[in-house]
Amino acid sequence: MTATDYVIAVSDSVHDIDPASWNALLALQPDANPFMRHEYLAAMVESASATPGTGWDARFFALWHQRPGGARELHGACALYIKSHSRGEYVFDHAWANAYQQHGLAYYPKALVAPPFTPVPGARMLARDAAARLRLARALVKWCTDAHLSSLHVLFASDADIAACSAAGMMLRHNVQFHWSNRQPVYRDFDDFLATLSQDKRKKIRQERRKVSQAGVTFRHALGNDIAAQDWDFFYRCYERTYLEHGNAPYLSRGFFQRMARTMATNWLMFVGERDGQPIATSLVAVNHADTGSAVDRVAYGRYWGALERVDCLHFEACYYQPLQWCIDNAYLRFEGGAQGEHKMARALLPVRTTSAHWLAHPAFADAVQDFLQREGEGVADYLGELAQRTPFNAAQG
Repeated sequence: MTATDYVIAVSDSVHDIDPASWNALLALQPDANPFMRHEYLAAMVESASATPGTGWDARFFALWHQRPGGARELHGACALYIKSHSRGEYVFDHAWANAYQQHGLAYYPKALVAPPFTPVPGARMLARDAAARLRLARALVKWCTDAHLSSLHVLFASDADIAACSAAGMMLRHNVQFHWSNRQPVYRDFDDFLATLSQDKRKKIRQERRKVSQAGVTFRHALGNDIAAQDWDFFYRCYERTYLEHGNAPYLSRGFFQRMARTMATNWLMFVGERDGQPIATSLVAVNHADTGSAVDRVAYGRYWGALERVDCLHFEACYYQPLQWCIDNAYLRFEGGAQGEHKMARALLPVRTTSAHWLAHPAFADAVQDFLQREGEGVADYLGELAQRTPFNAAQG
């Protein structure tokens, strides 16, 4: 195919791209997850969670292959947000923004390619092949240049996306998350999993679970359409309270989760902790391909939690032990614990490197950031090496 075979279209509405076509393209990606589904991105806008009013001005890119006779086929797509701040991203560039300000330059608006408020690694530029993905990456850089934006940031991207961004001249930045992986063959049960851990870690987990049990708290879970409306209401009450206790309004509105319950129910798993018959805590986990029988794509993603009462170790039970036990019981292969959190290693979530790509329009600042990223990358490599020496598993597993 030649360059003239492709046409780039940019719209400010996700509904200008057919949902089935978008999701079919997503399904082709090796690192697909629910957070790039058309329904998820649409809900962000429709619920007023990610809109120009909240600092997220969306643009949706479509790479069309023009066939002879006028027919066209979607070969690439992505969501880009023009940002007026750096909140809700989890790859921190506040120091870059401050440096711009100190030199009398405007860092905002900037461009971001990632689902809002969702630090989950995966496909960002949906493409049929490497050639289409590279065209999309180059189109993003050109569009940002023409729009006079300070920078472009592709966060928590897949390996294929990173390769395309690098070829398009973007700089790479590395970070660390903590993920749990099932064994092959998979663990028989939670005790089988515990048996692989060192004695001190095994003892600690049992003590923490015992504290919750002795406090009279029990958990139940529901998947997809089995999550009752009152459970969604209770979840949001807890979610909102967690943010307010930290002095912030929640990123996501109640309307967002109402849309998730309606349009993406099969991708959500809820745990509810109860005491004396009353709910006191909850956690919400996203699941990949929960409605299929394939174990290949079975990944769970820890997302949100909240509690109305304080119980020692309740957070660990709701956010780690209950989801891990569910993953083991259902032969899920991976549980991703979200951004940051070295404490997760004690729960057998191991460090993995994540990568983002960055382009800065200002040549001098781009050079300075490149030097910084080189030093930061060496530090991340050292940190990963240090963490590798602190395995939670017993010697027989090493």
